[in-house]
Amino acid sequence: MGIMLKKPEGSAGSAVPAIMVGLFVAFGGVLFGYDTGTIGGILGMEHWRRQFSTGYVNKKDGIPDVTASQTSLIVSILSAGTFFGALTAAPVADMIGRRLGLVVCNLVFCLGVILQTAATHIPTFVAGRFFAGYGVGMISATIPLYQSETAPKWIRGAVVGAYQLAITIGLLLAAIVDNATKNRLDSGSYRIPIAVQFAWSIILYIGCVFLPETPRYLIKRGRPDAAAKSLSKLRRLDVEHPALLEELAEITANHEYELSLGKATYADCFKGSLGKRLFTGCALQSLQQLTGVNFIFYFGTSFFQNSGIKNPFIVSMITSCVNVASTFPGLYLVEKWGRRNLLLFGAIGMAVCQFIVAITGTVAGIDNLSAQKALIAFVCIYIFFFACSWGPVAWVVTGEIFPLKVRAKSLSMTTASNWLLNFAIAYATPYLVNDGPGNANLGAKVFFIWGGCCFICIFFVWGFIYETKGLALEQVDELYAKVDKAWKSAGFVPTVSFQDIQEAHVDNRHMSLVEAEGEAVRKRSVVYNDGEGPLGEKNFSA
Repeated sequence: MGIMLKKPEGSAGSAVPAIMVGLFVAFGGVLFGYDTGTIGGILGMEHWRRQFSTGYVNKKDGIPDVTASQTSLIVSILSAGTFFGALTAAPVADMIGRRLGLVVCNLVFCLGVILQTAATHIPTFVAGRFFAGYGVGMISATIPLYQSETAPKWIRGAVVGAYQLAITIGLLLAAIVDNATKNRLDSGSYRIPIAVQFAWSIILYIGCVFLPETPRYLIKRGRPDAAAKSLSKLRRLDVEHPALLEELAEITANHEYELSLGKATYADCFKGSLGKRLFTGCALQSLQQLTGVNFIFYFGTSFFQNSGIKNPFIVSMITSCVNVASTFPGLYLVEKWGRRNLLLFGAIGMAVCQFIVAITGTVAGIDNLSAQKALIAFVCIYIFFFACSWGPVAWVVTGEIFPLKVRAKSLSMTTASNWLLNFAIAYATPYLVNDGPGNANLGAKVFFIWGGCCFICIFFVWGFIYETKGLALEQVDELYAKVDKAWKSAGFVPTVSFQDIQEAHVDNRHMSLVEAEGEAVRKRSVVYNDGEGPLGEKNFSA
């Protein structure tokens, strides 16, 4: 197979424009990651704690602080906003397009940043967190949708996975800015990290002006000429080039076949093969959160402080650096190893590390310096396994397993499930980890919960994740139609041509894809035997 990811031989045009467009769109992940990461540092800043305290005093350092319930609300309200934002993304992306949908996401996000920057009391800050989360939720569903509909199939996994890379970069930038302002004794300590988000938003907004709309969306809207121009820009081919016309014809034929089965509603997303795919996507995104990674980035600073670790802000920067660096091998391995193998690799590695962290943190005291170093080391190793597997690959899989007619709807629901679990974890964790009346005071024992969930991930991947490496989005439909078990999917070779099905006038609304292919082959065979050869010549031997 070689070491490098190479464009398939004989492929016309250039993949560079589509790759560059996909990588730029991935930049939206910086908004996601930065907004997620910055709150962890802000919660530990002395000025912010004094400013937003409503009378509670932290017994450990005697500083006015917010309560566990207030911390839970402030952190988790972002995830509540993202849940509703992800569900909104589908109708917006289907109504005004994938490109303009990104613009709307950006505007909503900016409203949230304005409110957070201006806030001096918890209610305004919480409102800002909600609207910022709403915008992030819309972005998190729209970006993988845009990327999967524009990227060439041979490198689609790496391009969509770059979205996770941008998220990790956002988390790292948040840790750096938080560390730079943490000792300020004025409102700049928290307002500067929050206001920096305007820079990321402006960059994405300007770029959206020049982005092309996705060809698949334009076909869905009945605009074939615009789709041809869009695909021409993405593949750097003339609109009349045979290779471009072939790709466009296959997209069109697939869409027309889907339409022959009837219009898609939200209820249809839960039926038959679509329901199986929706369950796979929702469970995959939920389990991504249950691996516990956002515990590190939401509450890592506070957790390390309470664990007796000095310089917790520095430790958070280290974990963020590991997160960024470890994503790069994932972008390579997702195309070399495939989706299933990489997810299995990550789940096994994460489970082992989580249990080691839990045991170390439970058995050793906070004064045991060696144990604390080991705890940090295995947290970093755990982040490596997550960042190179479940981090990027969850977005890759959900971005490519759904057919065009329900892709926006299904992808919004899978993303919403991610944020629903994100909200639950963000809301519950302070009560699980912190001491105080009514709290579980688990401390490092919480890693037993994350480790158990990682163990579940192993069996889920084996039983439900289909291998989609190297398949066009239209060929994924054929994969689910012909292969009934996920563990049998690695050897699948596509044979369906939607153009053949269309040309054979297969219009039975109740006919499955496999039946439609058989009917197309039968009609083509009849034509051949009735006097024409495969190239249209007379068949005198018939």
